[in-house]
Amino acid sequence: MTAIDEIKARIDAVELIGETVKLRRTGRNYIGFCPFHPNTRTPAFVVFPESGTWRCFGACNEGGDIFKFLMKKEGWDFAETLRYLAERAGVPLEAPNPQRKAEDEEHERLRRLLEEAVTFFRYHLTQTPAGKPALDYLQKRGVQPATLETFGLGYAPDSWDAALAHFTTKGWTTADLIQTGLVTERQDASGVYDRFRNRIMFPIRDGMGRMAGFGARILDPNDIPKFLNSPQTALFDKGGLLYGLDLARKPIRAADQAVIVEGYLDVILLHQAGYTNTVSPMGTALTETQFRLLKRFTRRIILALDADAAGEKATLRGLEVARQSLDHAEELTFDARGLLRHEARLQADVRVTTIPEGKDPDEVVLESPEEWGQILANAKPIVIHVMETLAAQQDVEDPKTKSAIAARVMPLIEDVPSPVERDAYRQRLARLLKVDERALVAGGAPASGTGRRRPNLPANRTAGRTPVAEASPARRMHAQEEHCLRLLLHRPEVIYQIDRALQKEQLNRLTLADFSDSDHQAMARLILSSLTQEEDEPGHYIRENLPDELEELYGKLTAPVVLPSQSDTSRGGAANALAEDLLHTLMSLRLARINEEMKQLRFLQEEIQQPGSDVINPYEDLILQSLMMRKLLDEALSHPIQFD
Repeated sequence: MTAIDEIKARIDAVELIGETVKLRRTGRNYIGFCPFHPNTRTPAFVVFPESGTWRCFGACNEGGDIFKFLMKKEGWDFAETLRYLAERAGVPLEAPNPQRKAEDEEHERLRRLLEEAVTFFRYHLTQTPAGKPALDYLQKRGVQPATLETFGLGYAPDSWDAALAHFTTKGWTTADLIQTGLVTERQDASGVYDRFRNRIMFPIRDGMGRMAGFGARILDPNDIPKFLNSPQTALFDKGGLLYGLDLARKPIRAADQAVIVEGYLDVILLHQAGYTNTVSPMGTALTETQFRLLKRFTRRIILALDADAAGEKATLRGLEVARQSLDHAEELTFDARGLLRHEARLQADVRVTTIPEGKDPDEVVLESPEEWGQILANAKPIVIHVMETLAAQQDVEDPKTKSAIAARVMPLIEDVPSPVERDAYRQRLARLLKVDERALVAGGAPASGTGRRRPNLPANRTAGRTPVAEASPARRMHAQEEHCLRLLLHRPEVIYQIDRALQKEQLNRLTLADFSDSDHQAMARLILSSLTQEEDEPGHYIRENLPDELEELYGKLTAPVVLPSQSDTSRGGAANALAEDLLHTLMSLRLARINEEMKQLRFLQEEIQQPGSDVINPYEDLILQSLMMRKLLDEALSHPIQFD
């Protein structure tokens, strides 16, 4: 796989583009307003998650992949874009050289060997007497001939050297067989032997359908281990593969849902029954990489792991990995004191099935495909499953147990995007633990009126602020961003003071997301970097590392101007005056963005509200929430935050 292919595999187009373009889901894809031409009525910009591409069906009529998007948006050349995306994806870049080309060719050659191995094992399953017990076993488990062919199932002969002899006579070397995991070196280095013997063979392919390795199940119950996979190789990374994903990709996109089961036969028989959106982590613990593979196709995931104790533990581990792996979006919310803050909400619907005790998914679907469909339909939200599982395993009358369960469940509740659902889950957990719901709210926000009242802003709070022209909202926000950067360049260390004040009030810290202009983001990134390095004074570091393309902006922002630190020394001195100015500008900028989002929502609302139409308006709740946000943010601005 080339570096470009690996970058595209690791970076989700929706996530990358969604950082600068407000997207909403529609069917399988995402739409928004094109960032490359003026348009405020009809969203014509579409992102296709499955292919990782985008296209504008409006005035631009352009499209491409994530590379093309960044090149067009940032004005970078391909080399700059490649370096940025490689760093973001954690992909090391190597200059094109004969060695890398030879390595790629070698991987393709080894995949051909694995494809030949599929044919070899397939022949021994269907065409030899030794393979009949394996074939009988598969048929007894309900696997049909067409399914055997689809998944390429096979049988490894009960021999220490059958595969070794076969492939060496065909010209493959012992080193080739070791690199593909088909043979194993003896401990005394006296030779090699077949890794897979007297086992049912399951070819394992990556998401693109390329051979990576094998999984193998015993036939003799006395053999160990029950399941054996290929060893870690250049082609086979167990934690980065999902069994069946090559066949499930399109069904997952079509259903907008992925089902995760434990075993190979679970996947095979569920596919056979028509549930083709099913994959498996091959009997191992779910990994972050596997969840990130799935999120390219869907954010709706059902965990259908075994109902035994081990399965429950695997489910809880999988849920925790899912929380860490799947996207969290920053969302404007308000606490009990009416103060605006940003919270991360899990942008995924993760659910858990309840499988009849003593049965595996393959057994359920063989007995009744309809029952399996009902099991999936009844899958419980992650929050309910975890709270019920933990409560069933422990004594909920013990106060320490109550506290431990609440500590596990409350973070899951806070991940839920809907405030109504969060409230319902908190009530349910409170009833389950038999505690007051208020005890579950971490930190216990003070009741209205009990907190200290902060003084009003002084009349000269805006003294020295660069005038903002009463022009378009975009120009005003652009000027506000410039003013924030001007203050930061004058005194970079004020960020610490700003962040402490914001965090004290449960507001989001200043980040690159507060700047929409690409040059402004680059300048903010440089300022933040100047504070994380320890070798140089921040101002000097900024000047020494200033890119050529930011020279003009830097000159504009550092031009002589009267700043709050020079004109207002009241209530804490110059530093506080500058911090107060920066904080007010930052919050005003966020308020302006909310207003612009409301305008977009109203445009979208007008598009679907035709006279006499009975179409349900999907934007009404968002508009109401935005109105509340605007009102409460206005209130927050009228009560200045105190600085240390």
